[in-house]
Amino acid sequence: MQAHVLIFVSILLSACGQVAMKLGASSLAGKSDLFLLKILQYITNVPIVVGLSLYGVSAFVWIAAIERVQLSYAYPMAALGYVLVAILSVFLFQEPMSATRMAGLAIIIIGVIVLAQS
Repeated sequence: MQAHVLIFVSILLSACGQVAMKLGASSLAGKSDLFLLKILQYITNVPIVVGLSLYGVSAFVWIAAIERVQLSYAYPMAALGYVLVAILSVFLFQEPMSATRMAGLAIIIIGVIVLAQS
């Protein structure tokens, strides 16, 4: 598999993991603040466990990607995860997206495109 595809798959899995963990965390809002009880709630919450699992798979895909390309090339591509999570957050959690935030995301995208050309 091409390194670019592996990088993209890793970023996608990581972003989906973040969204799943947010979904799980949102369902726990306002529950116990005791540390050990909170940990128990996290490890028994299906969306959080799914999110952590996606994160784990993402890490292995990432390793396969950086085996094929320079880390200094691949790592900046991971910034696309910020963009993807922001977009998913708007649609799934109805989080606001200000013009300033959109400009920042556009700068990230432009930066990744410039790096990809190198």
